[in-house]
Amino acid sequence: MKTISIVQIGLGGVGRALARQLLTHRDALAARYGFKLTYAALADSSGLRARRGGLTADELESALAAKEAGHPLASASGAGMSWRSLALGDAGIYVDVTAAVGHQQALADRAAAGHRVVLANKKPLSADHSVFEALTGRGATRYEATVGAGLPVISTLQGLLDSGDTPARIEAAMSGTLGYLCGELDAGRPLSAAVREAHRLGYTEPDPRDDLSGADVARKALILARTCGLPWELGQIPTEPWFSAGLGKLGLDEFMAHLEELDAAFAERVAEAKADGGALRYVATITPHGATVGLRVLPADHPLASLRGPDNLFSFTTARYAERPLVVRGPGAGLAVTAAGVLADIVATAREML
Repeated sequence: MKTISIVQIGLGGVGRALARQLLTHRDALAARYGFKLTYAALADSSGLRARRGGLTADELESALAAKEAGHPLASASGAGMSWRSLALGDAGIYVDVTAAVGHQQALADRAAAGHRVVLANKKPLSADHSVFEALTGRGATRYEATVGAGLPVISTLQGLLDSGDTPARIEAAMSGTLGYLCGELDAGRPLSAAVREAHRLGYTEPDPRDDLSGADVARKALILARTCGLPWELGQIPTEPWFSAGLGKLGLDEFMAHLEELDAAFAERVAEAKADGGALRYVATITPHGATVGLRVLPADHPLASLRGPDNLFSFTTARYAERPLVVRGPGAGLAVTAAGVLADIVATAREML
């Protein structure tokens, strides 16, 4: 049976959920497909834990327990070591489930060396377009979980493109966090309370401003555009933030303490939307000519207006789906569904490596 080595970068909420899903299902996957998925290494900012031949189940559980207790992943022997220094004997799969910057070149180097890459981290794919090309060229990287968590968004778009269809317009509410917040605002909840609850539930990025700035949605919009072959850079997608420039300069804890400053303005915007018979939603629109990301008042019968909780909705208008767009809808946030999207990409990649 072929053994396929996994190097997982990141053991936060999604990373821990992924490791547990892989441990739970790898025997069934081995029986079904004839490969064994083995963790060659786990890495975080403190260093790594690695073993030639693969980490044991006990070692993996120890690492998960350490992270859940708030301790660094690396033991004394692995402290300060980097996943970039690992040398796998055979082609393996590098899995980035962080929100970190600065990984893109090392991951592109791994792809160039014949390894495969699976991403939940959007930042490598939203760096310079040349890096996107280096990572995704020749199908070296799967990245379903960068857009829509576990929803089949990237695979749907790639299927349309591979079959010769031509996207004309993609319209999406693709932040589970901001969708949840819009629903809570509709229900009359103050924005400050809704943001803190979304952070507690794991719907937000580690710094909620990555969501509230629109930057996270803009990265997703850029990834969709680049998947369509559009050689755009992130600065070409204008975004509407939910907070002032002054709040953006604060430290995270201080920002969270000042959230009440936003409550009145957002309550007024929601009231105005309801008075017009509509709903306030955060929407990304992508066409071959450009993209926009921001709050829009939508009519009550608009598909995006009906979204509740962390659900995402993606509407693809194409040459074939011109009169009735193809729609993908479902949960767009949450640790378990995001981890499942990453695991599905790992399995699909492993099957290609047999």
